[in-house]
This record gives sequence, structure tokens and C-alpha cells, in this order.
Amino acid sequence: MEPLRDDDPRTIGVYTLVCRLGAGGMGQVYLGESPAGQLVAVKVIKPSVLDEDSRARFLLEVDSLKTVYGPFIASFVAADAHAERPWLAVEFVHGPDLLAHVAEHGSLPLVETASLGALLAEGLGTVHEAGLLHRDLKPQNILLAPTGPKVIDFGLAVLAERRSTLTATGVVVGSVLCMPPEQARGEHDLDRPADVYALGAVLLYAATVHYPYAGSSWQAVALKIEDPAVAPDLSDLPPQLEPLISAMLALDPADRPTLPQVTEQLVGVMAGQGLTAVQAKRRLTALTPEVALPEALELPEDPPGYTPTLVDVAVYEDDEAPPQSGEGAPDADTPSDEAVPPTPEKPGTSSDPARPGVRLSAPLRIAEVLRAAYASDARF
Repeated sequence: MEPLRDDDPRTIGVYTLVCRLGAGGMGQVYLGESPAGQLVAVKVIKPSVLDEDSRARFLLEVDSLKTVYGPFIASFVAADAHAERPWLAVEFVHGPDLLAHVAEHGSLPLVETASLGALLAEGLGTVHEAGLLHRDLKPQNILLAPTGPKVIDFGLAVLAERRSTLTATGVVVGSVLCMPPEQARGEHDLDRPADVYALGAVLLYAATVHYPYAGSSWQAVALKIEDPAVAPDLSDLPPQLEPLISAMLALDPADRPTLPQVTEQLVGVMAGQGLTAVQAKRRLTALTPEVALPEALELPEDPPGYTPTLVDVAVYEDDEAPPQSGEGAPDADTPSDEAVPPTPEKPGTSSDPARPGVRLSAPLRIAEVLRAAYASDARF
């Protein structure tokens, strides 16, 4: 998180902006707070990105996003496609992204990787049932919240692709490191297997800290992805995951498993380790580092006129801590010249939680703890 700058707006719609979360090709991302204290990630889109026709498409896309729901999708909150600077507000997620977590702590163990994949497969299934595709699934777009992983940014990925379709042909949109061959060729008529491939690449990264293909530039990586003679690098992948990940990374989309098949096989991996899906999920969520609220927001030990009961566990328990990252990962609608850029410290993952100008509502702290305790027992 970073403090607001002098040229940043202080309000967007009904939301008071608290701080910066990140930036990308589509615009700036802020942490916003509603009048009632609900935190959201507000993406303010650059005017240059949207002409009048694109604004209309964005409005239609917003209507589609309203139909996407589920415990592992960062949900739509509000948007204004007609504003001078169009904006989109989505649920703010407390937790680091997968890329930052792996960079700091290393690869995920077998069971945790399997749980992550099963949960994400169910989350992507919700997106597909709404008639959408993610098109840009990558470690940066997966947040590790105390309640489980959250998929983010599929709305703007769709928007970016729609925009490029209008302006050019053969344009590669998305993060090439997790991109399926058909997308690397610049095809826009993608289907569900494209997200299956990307999920396979994400799980490979989570388990091995490397992607299926590497190269000195995004063009070099794209050429390898679509070359039948070059097999994906599955080195260091646990043997229990190799058959599934290999199938998910198949060159032909028809050869890839469906998302329900992915979930079934990953649950089988967990069972092979003597764990149920619930137990594996608890191990995964236990990896999420605890975060502490800024000192200014700590609740008094005994608020005047209030006597805690056994139900009020949040009063005595250590909190999950200040949001380390929201749905604020930089957008990747334009490929970088570097296929594997250095991993800078991601906004919101600083070791210093008490950033100037960052103030969170105390009631949300209690609600988040209770929600995390309840969700930890959910099967998926």
C-alpha cells in the first residue's frame, strides 16, 4: 500500500479513497471505503483506454460481472462506465498474491498445491457458468486470503481483449508465461480449455517456482508455447501431480481435462496423502501470513459499556492483520519485453503495516475474523 499522492482523487463514486494498491496498463487501483465502512478495491480506468464504443462494451461487461459469484471469486461491487474516468469497484481481499507468497516462502507443498488447484478450479467454474472466461489467470491474479484463494481481474482481462479485438488482429493479450498456445497465436475465439491451461501453468509455478516455458523475451516464450516440438518444463513437479499438469498443458485444447475433472483428480491426490479436502484446505489457509492492523486502529481491551462474551472471540484473538494486498495486482493487458521480470516488492506486502494515511474500519476487523473462522470449515 502507498499513501495517496497530491494528484490522486479523494473520492470515487460514494467511496472515500484510502491509499494506493497498485497500477497497471488499464489504470490505477485504490483502496476505497464505503460510507458504512466496507472496503473495496477501486480500479480507475484511463480515459485513453475507452472510447465511446468501448464504454458501451464495458457497461455490458459490468452487467456480466454481476452474474459471477462464489466464495473464491472477488465479487463485483459497483461501477460507472459513464464517468469521466470510468471505474470498477470489487471486493477487497486481505492477503498476498500467489506470486509474492512463492517469491518469499518458496514452492507450496504437494497437499497445499492440490488444494489450491481444486479450489481455483471450482472458482473458475463459476466464471465459466456466467458465460465468461478469465483469459489472464496467473499467480498475480490469485490472492491467498484467510478463507481460501480468490480469483481476481477476469473482468478487466476480458475488457482488454475486447478492446484489442476492435483495434488489431493477431495481438497477444495477457501474461505469456501462463498463456495457452491458441492465445499465444493471437486467437480471440477462446474457450474454457484456455483457462484450464493457465490453471495448469499456475499450479506448476506454485509447486516448482517456474513456468512451463522460459525465454529472454515474451516473443521467445510465445514461440515455444505454440511449438509442438518443445515440451513444457515439468522438472521438480511432484510425481503425483505430473499426469494431471501434463494433460492441462496439452497443446490441443480438446486434450485438456475439464475443470470438474481437475477438481476430482486433485481431491484424489489429497486423499492419497490421507487428507480430506477440508483438512487440505485448512493446511493451505494456514500458509497465509498473519497481518496486524496499524496501531492507531487497535481496539481497547475493554471498550466502555461493553462486556465481551464467549461469542466475541475477535476481541481477544490476534487479528489476521492489515490487508497485505487487495485486488490490486497490476493489469497485464500489454505483454512486457521481459518474459520473466524481476519481482519487486508488491504494493501492500511491505513489512511495515502502518503506512501513513492508511486507516481501516475497526468493525470490519471483527467481521473478517468471524468470517474466516466460519469459512475455514467449508469444503470448498
